[in-house]
Amino acid sequence: MVNGAVQTCKESFHIFDKYLNFSNSINLENFDPGACGRAYGMKMFDLKGWKKRNITGIYHRWQEMNENRTLWMLGILSPGLVTFYGLTYSFDRRWHVLRLGYDPALNWTEMENAAVIHYNGNCKPWLDLAVSNYFVNLRSVSKRNHAAVYA
Repeated sequence: MVNGAVQTCKESFHIFDKYLNFSNSINLENFDPGACGRAYGMKMFDLKGWKKRNITGIYHRWQEMNENRTLWMLGILSPGLVTFYGLTYSFDRRWHVLRLGYDPALNWTEMENAAVIHYNGNCKPWLDLAVSNYFVNLRSVSKRNHAAVYA
Protein backbone atom coordinates (compact mmCIF):
# COMPACT_ATOMS: atom_id res chain seq x y z
CA MET A 1 0.00 0.00 0.00
CA VAL A 2 1.22 3.45 -0.85
CA ASN A 3 -1.40 5.53 0.95
CA GLY A 4 -4.28 5.41 3.36
CA ALA A 5 -7.71 7.02 3.23
CA VAL A 6 -11.26 6.46 4.37
CA GLN A 7 -13.43 4.48 1.95
CA THR A 8 -16.57 6.27 0.90
CA CYS A 9 -18.69 3.33 -0.30
CA LYS A 10 -21.74 4.45 1.64
CA GLU A 11 -22.00 7.61 -0.45
CA SER A 12 -23.29 6.49 -3.86
CA PHE A 13 -21.48 9.32 -5.62
CA HIS A 14 -18.08 7.88 -4.63
CA ILE A 15 -18.37 4.67 -6.67
CA PHE A 16 -15.99 4.32 -9.63
CA ASP A 17 -18.77 4.15 -12.21
CA LYS A 18 -19.77 7.71 -11.27
CA TYR A 19 -16.35 9.04 -12.28
CA LEU A 20 -14.97 6.81 -15.01
CA ASN A 21 -16.33 6.08 -18.47
CA PHE A 22 -16.86 2.31 -18.47
CA SER A 23 -17.99 2.26 -22.08
CA ASN A 24 -14.25 2.63 -22.73
CA SER A 25 -12.59 -0.81 -22.77
CA ILE A 26 -9.43 0.50 -21.09
CA ASN A 27 -11.40 1.30 -17.93
CA LEU A 28 -13.29 -2.02 -18.06
CA GLU A 29 -10.00 -3.94 -18.33
CA ASN A 30 -8.36 -2.11 -15.42
CA PHE A 31 -11.05 -1.20 -12.88
CA ASP A 32 -14.14 -2.54 -11.16
CA PRO A 33 -17.08 -0.18 -11.87
CA GLY A 34 -18.46 -0.91 -8.39
CA ALA A 35 -15.16 -0.20 -6.59
CA CYS A 36 -15.27 2.20 -3.68
CA GLY A 37 -13.78 5.64 -3.92
CA ARG A 38 -11.78 7.27 -1.17
CA ALA A 39 -12.01 10.51 0.74
CA TYR A 40 -9.22 12.40 -0.98
CA GLY A 41 -9.47 15.45 1.23
CA MET A 42 -7.31 13.70 3.83
CA LYS A 43 -4.77 11.03 2.98
CA MET A 44 -1.56 9.63 4.40
CA PHE A 45 1.27 8.59 2.08
CA ASP A 46 4.21 6.20 2.27
CA LEU A 47 6.74 8.28 0.36
CA LYS A 48 9.25 5.43 0.04
CA GLY A 49 6.48 3.24 -1.39
CA TRP A 50 5.47 6.12 -3.69
CA LYS A 51 8.97 6.28 -5.14
CA LYS A 52 9.41 2.49 -5.30
CA ARG A 53 6.15 2.05 -7.25
CA ASN A 54 6.73 5.16 -9.40
CA ILE A 55 3.35 6.69 -8.50
CA THR A 56 4.20 9.93 -10.30
CA GLY A 57 4.85 7.93 -13.47
CA ILE A 58 1.56 6.04 -13.07
CA TYR A 59 -0.28 9.35 -12.63
CA HIS A 60 1.31 10.87 -15.73
CA ARG A 61 0.65 7.73 -17.81
CA TRP A 62 -3.08 7.84 -16.96
CA GLN A 63 -3.25 11.57 -17.66
CA GLU A 64 -1.64 11.03 -21.08
CA MET A 65 -4.04 8.15 -21.83
CA ASN A 66 -6.94 10.48 -21.02
CA GLU A 67 -5.70 13.31 -23.23
CA ASN A 68 -8.80 13.02 -25.44
CA ARG A 69 -11.11 12.92 -22.35
CA THR A 70 -12.56 9.47 -23.12
CA LEU A 71 -11.57 7.76 -19.85
CA TRP A 72 -13.05 10.37 -17.49
CA MET A 73 -14.23 13.95 -17.40
CA LEU A 74 -11.91 16.61 -16.04
CA GLY A 75 -11.77 16.85 -12.27
CA ILE A 76 -9.57 16.12 -9.30
CA LEU A 77 -10.97 12.81 -8.02
CA SER A 78 -10.74 10.58 -11.12
CA PRO A 79 -6.94 10.79 -11.56
CA GLY A 80 -6.53 9.87 -7.90
CA LEU A 81 -8.91 6.93 -8.21
CA VAL A 82 -7.03 5.42 -11.15
CA THR A 83 -3.54 6.20 -9.85
CA PHE A 84 -4.07 4.63 -6.42
CA TYR A 85 -6.37 1.78 -7.47
CA GLY A 86 -5.34 -1.27 -5.44
CA LEU A 87 -2.68 0.72 -3.58
CA THR A 88 -4.76 2.35 -0.83
CA TYR A 89 -5.16 1.10 2.73
CA SER A 90 -8.67 1.76 4.02
CA PHE A 91 -8.84 3.58 7.35
CA ASP A 92 -11.71 3.03 9.72
CA ARG A 93 -14.48 5.52 8.88
CA ARG A 94 -14.50 6.72 12.49
CA TRP A 95 -10.97 8.07 12.07
CA HIS A 96 -11.92 10.68 9.48
CA VAL A 97 -15.46 12.06 9.71
CA LEU A 98 -16.88 13.39 6.46
CA ARG A 99 -20.18 15.04 5.58
CA LEU A 100 -19.91 18.24 7.65
CA GLY A 101 -20.46 20.29 4.50
CA TYR A 102 -23.84 18.79 3.68
CA ASP A 103 -25.25 16.53 6.43
CA PRO A 104 -27.01 18.43 9.25
CA ALA A 105 -27.80 15.15 11.06
CA LEU A 106 -24.23 14.07 11.80
CA ASN A 107 -23.77 12.58 15.27
CA TRP A 108 -21.74 14.81 17.64
CA THR A 109 -20.15 11.82 19.37
CA GLU A 110 -18.83 10.68 16.02
CA MET A 111 -17.24 14.09 15.51
CA GLU A 112 -15.76 14.27 19.00
CA ASN A 113 -14.08 10.88 18.63
CA ALA A 114 -12.57 11.54 15.21
CA ALA A 115 -8.97 12.47 14.53
CA VAL A 116 -10.06 14.51 11.50
CA ILE A 117 -13.36 16.23 10.78
CA HIS A 118 -13.90 17.23 7.17
CA TYR A 119 -16.19 19.89 5.72
CA ASN A 120 -16.59 18.19 2.35
CA GLY A 121 -19.57 19.42 0.39
CA ASN A 122 -20.83 22.90 -0.43
CA CYS A 123 -21.61 24.21 3.06
CA LYS A 124 -18.14 25.36 4.11
CA PRO A 125 -17.98 26.98 7.56
CA TRP A 126 -16.90 30.36 6.19
CA LEU A 127 -19.94 30.58 3.88
CA ASP A 128 -23.41 31.86 4.78
CA LEU A 129 -24.87 28.47 3.87
CA ALA A 130 -22.72 26.58 6.39
CA VAL A 131 -24.37 24.01 8.62
CA SER A 132 -24.35 26.35 11.61
CA ASN A 133 -24.74 23.79 14.40
CA TYR A 134 -21.37 22.27 13.40
CA PHE A 135 -19.58 25.58 13.11
CA VAL A 136 -20.57 26.75 16.61
CA ASN A 137 -18.88 23.80 18.33
CA LEU A 138 -15.97 23.38 15.93
CA ARG A 139 -13.45 25.22 18.08
CA SER A 140 -14.33 23.34 21.25
CA VAL A 141 -14.00 19.97 19.48
CA SER A 142 -10.65 20.83 17.89
CA LYS A 143 -9.18 22.28 21.11
CA ARG A 144 -10.34 19.45 23.33
CA ASN A 145 -9.25 16.60 21.03
CA HIS A 146 -6.45 18.26 19.10
CA ALA A 147 -8.37 17.26 15.99
CA ALA A 148 -7.49 18.48 12.55
CA VAL A 149 -10.21 20.25 10.61
CA TYR A 150 -10.20 20.21 6.80
CA ALA A 151 -12.47 21.91 4.30
